[in-house]
Amino acid sequence: MAPGYLNPARLHLGTRVGPWRVLERRGCGAHGAVYRAIGTEGTTAPVALKLALHPRDERFAREAELLSRLHHPNVPRLVGHGEWQDPAGIAYPYLAMEWVEGRSLYDWARQHRPTSRQVLSLLARLAQALEATHAAGGVHRDVKGDNILVRNADGQVFLTDFGSGHYVGAATLSWPPFPPGTPAYRSPEAWRTVMPPAPAPAVPYAPGPADDVFALGVTAWRLVTGEYPPSLGLTVDGARVWSLKGPGPRAPRVLNGRCCVELSNLIARMMSVHPEARGNAHELAGALNEAACEAGPEADVPLFNLEAARPVDVSASSRRVSLQARSGRRRHWSIAAGVGAPLMLGVAWLLSTWPGDAPVSAQVDEKDGGTVAVGDSALTAPLPSNAAPSVWSTIAVDVPPKPLPGQQRPDATGRCPRRGQVSLNGGCWLRLDLAQKDCDENGYTYDGRCYLPVFPPARPATSSPAD
Repeated sequence: MAPGYLNPARLHLGTRVGPWRVLERRGCGAHGAVYRAIGTEGTTAPVALKLALHPRDERFAREAELLSRLHHPNVPRLVGHGEWQDPAGIAYPYLAMEWVEGRSLYDWARQHRPTSRQVLSLLARLAQALEATHAAGGVHRDVKGDNILVRNADGQVFLTDFGSGHYVGAATLSWPPFPPGTPAYRSPEAWRTVMPPAPAPAVPYAPGPADDVFALGVTAWRLVTGEYPPSLGLTVDGARVWSLKGPGPRAPRVLNGRCCVELSNLIARMMSVHPEARGNAHELAGALNEAACEAGPEADVPLFNLEAARPVDVSASSRRVSLQARSGRRRHWSIAAGVGAPLMLGVAWLLSTWPGDAPVSAQVDEKDGGTVAVGDSALTAPLPSNAAPSVWSTIAVDVPPKPLPGQQRPDATGRCPRRGQVSLNGGCWLRLDLAQKDCDENGYTYDGRCYLPVFPPARPATSSPAD
């Protein structure tokens, strides 16, 4: 391992990052690690410290800018941001945000068995958070249950993980067909941009406010039914359901008779195949609040029973639903019949290991659609200190198909600047004398060998290095 190398995903207790000291690691996402940290200058309130796994990751600057524009009680407050330097002088961006001690939405629902009225109120607050995001010129682009926290102390709900977000004027960091996100939550209009007869897209699809509203609808649909709706881009059934003249997904009330009519109708509205029929986040928040106030006694029935977690049986005559954790199982998704080569390539990219979606084998981990953006949602799934983070199965196994942010590039002749460095996929890499099986969490593998990314020499430090 390179001398002085300190893995940003494995910081030790007490490591200083800007004005904070690390207390514990709470998990990893595809591009960042999340720590609980405390201020070094007398402050006692902890912060959620999100540290990039790759030097100069531009996503963090974009996320910091978007969060700095948001001041809403249902969005964690940005406390600070900057760069942390490892002992070798390599700079990694970080964000510090308000600490929220809570559970992800689906875990909260399993534990608390909410009523339709409670879910209506919760969705109204999330719609208000989206309204504030859209008013600031931004889009979240990865709304889903694992990016929603419900605080333990008071049940307040928070929309988190803006690492896949975008705002007007921000640079484009992704490539066709889609920006980072979760396939199961993509809107039908997004999938249609890569469905024949549409030509292969030259630029990534640009999600807008209607895409966020649709994803909130999918989130609510899964919360109520315990299942994902068919996905237009990945199943034959999805293509039928989501066509412009298709029936759309079944109403949640059909799958869970405990769901009140008002909630079922509003979820169906959010998931309309026509974006204009969904309404904007402001209109949706008003409709959800009104329904929460005016719904009858049916809205006070718990949505889930107390049976042990088991697969949802949507054909059961009782229509009883148990929201089930599925972290240990995998779903195999198939490509729709008749889809042309451009879409096949696009979906292969979408399910590739870069930049953080599911493995290229098209096996999608059922942990909320198979994707975690930068890492906020890791707060809901603490890792034991002796457990290897699951992120290594997706970001530290294979050399990515394009250079990491800030990585050294070969010159015009294809050569890297120093002896022993090799050019792979447009970036410079240092090959280690290790077999693939011995390549630890700091390394990437290629053709059975272990490699480290090479970065240009760091600029002179403008702040003290980490303790």
